[in-house]
Amino acid sequence: MEVTETWYLLLSALLFALGATGLLIRRNPLVMFMCVELMLNAVNISFVAFSNALDDLSGQTAVFFVLVVAAAEVVVGLSLTVAVLRRRPEATADDIASLRG
Repeated sequence: MEVTETWYLLLSALLFALGATGLLIRRNPLVMFMCVELMLNAVNISFVAFSNALDDLSGQTAVFFVLVVAAAEVVVGLSLTVAVLRRRPEATADDIASLRG
């Protein structure tokens, strides 16, 4: 059985749906953060699948930039989330939203 682009797109859709469901259901900021990263990686899979299907490197270039932005997001977002959760371990996303000022 040959693995085609359709299988990669189905995997991407499944991972994106799983991440979106986790983002909507869970209130723990760390879990929500991981769900956003899962959704970003699902989009990366679809970019690479389309890039391979169209025989073009622009999709893989977009994946590179998405990974760079995701790495910067991890540095800032995860450090803030961990700092808040160390002070208040029972904090939810609603509590963090109140920090806007």
